Amino acid sequence: MDAVNTLFLIISLLLFISVIASRVSTRFGMPLLLVFLGVGMLAGDEGLGGIRFDSFAGANMIGQLALAVILLDGGLRTKSDSFRLALKPAAVLASWGVLATVGLLGAFATFFLGVDWKMGLLMAAIVGSTDAAAVFSLMRSSGVRLNSRILATLELESGCNDPMAILLVSALIGLIMNPAETGFAEMTTLLARQLGLGLLFGYLAGKALARILERISLAEGLYAILIASGGLLVFATTNLLGGSGFLAVYLAGVFIGNSRNSSTEHVLNVMDGLAWLAQATMFLVLGLLVSPVRLLENWANALVIAAFLILVARPLAVWTSLKFFRYNPREVAYISWVGLRGAVPITLAITPLMVGVPDALKLFDVAFAVVILSLLIQGTTIPFFARLLKVVLPPKPEPLSQREIWLADKLAVSLQSFKVEAGSDAENSHPSAMTRDRFSDGQIFALLRGDQTVAVLPSTQMQAGDVVWFILDEKLGDDFAKQFAAAGSEERSFFGAFNLNPDAVVGDLAEVYGLPVSEGERGLRLDELFRERFGDMPVAGDRIDLNGFEITVKELDNKARIRLLGLKMPQEGAAGRAA
Repeated sequence: MDAVNTLFLIISLLLFISVIASRVSTRFGMPLLLVFLGVGMLAGDEGLGGIRFDSFAGANMIGQLALAVILLDGGLRTKSDSFRLALKPAAVLASWGVLATVGLLGAFATFFLGVDWKMGLLMAAIVGSTDAAAVFSLMRSSGVRLNSRILATLELESGCNDPMAILLVSALIGLIMNPAETGFAEMTTLLARQLGLGLLFGYLAGKALARILERISLAEGLYAILIASGGLLVFATTNLLGGSGFLAVYLAGVFIGNSRNSSTEHVLNVMDGLAWLAQATMFLVLGLLVSPVRLLENWANALVIAAFLILVARPLAVWTSLKFFRYNPREVAYISWVGLRGAVPITLAITPLMVGVPDALKLFDVAFAVVILSLLIQGTTIPFFARLLKVVLPPKPEPLSQREIWLADKLAVSLQSFKVEAGSDAENSHPSAMTRDRFSDGQIFALLRGDQTVAVLPSTQMQAGDVVWFILDEKLGDDFAKQFAAAGSEERSFFGAFNLNPDAVVGDLAEVYGLPVSEGERGLRLDELFRERFGDMPVAGDRIDLNGFEITVKELDNKARIRLLGLKMPQEGAAGRAA
């Protein structure tokens, strides 16, 4: 029992230290995943802890399990709108983008390291795909509001590119170890099986689990366990049959998360905790596994390879993948930069070690160092480059918090809270005044002033700092929140001081302001002009510049139709630059 308790002590202590250290990482803008890695390395055989852990098979098992949980949680939070918005470009990035990255980086690694081309390509294949755990974690904690097109593309690409990476690693290991038995036909069959079974089982399992959750009645604490075990079940089953378990569990999560009912709404926080536990455990174990001495020996090579990957291979792969879609150069540049590497490359790097590929330990160490550099260089600069490339949207008013009270399996009441800001429409107004016009179905639930509940009387007026709870349609929360927010200069600077109706005719606007518009566009409405230039799915932040006059999509309705546009005059832009 002493040995068991000692193991429990070590594991809990490492997790405890990692979580406490996360406060430091947040303050300095360091990715939390690096903290878990660092604690694991410090506790390892060559660190302060002296813990000896050299089981690559054990680390691979823990990594696979953790990645399945992380992808399941990511799928639960992926909205169906993301697929309508970015499925095609994300699919190209997850296939051709990975191939192009591996081809370019493999050629460079072969030349730079002076190794056989198969080893060079294998190293490139190991680090060639973006990592879902890193992308989901760092994008969620970046603190910047990106436009929906970029966010959807990055989420879907990272969630779906594992089959191509696994195929390439498997093919190259086969070429090295059994070249006579590895051919084009075998690899094509492997890819088809990985993608086909991953898509099929992900769809079937997601639909089945969503239906079970609708019909079954359990204690609240069991729903998260049911979802997690169901996700791991489809992950393992798909892998056993030769498909991509990563793709299957991600898709299953998407179908479950978009099938809203009383049993799925309250489990997201629990699943979020499981995903964080999975990430912490995985990176701690990987940190224990690596040798800091060997990392330092391969640091120079890893730095050059990471630089080529980040600055050359990834940008060229993204550009060739997105050139036929309607992404502007700034969006392409940002998607290129957020090609984060994480646990997937390290897990893939374990495979050559387990099958006995020559010099596989060097591949592992270089891949590990590339991941650390990616998290350090790219992970810490996500907000900086978002602002530099101007793909950040100004913060929008939104509910302070939201709670769902489920009255029946498909019937819920949404409670949303809002904080009254000084200078807002809500200040010095009665709470019921906020529910006029299009918010007439809303009802005041509670008014909090400090730690006290205030009785809402006919004479009651809200004060700055009050928190007000309303029963309100959840889809109206963001619009409703505008009444509680003070007018922001950042929003005016981005969208301009004037609002335009999307039904306005382009020709009429051109005549008023003398704008250069082609004859073919003069008869279009503004919303038609945006759809012609940006496709059927415009997003907030899409902008058209007409001789210095900037027209920007400001708001969309629930059906992705433009509801409001902002107009910035040339003098506004000049004033903003001068300021």
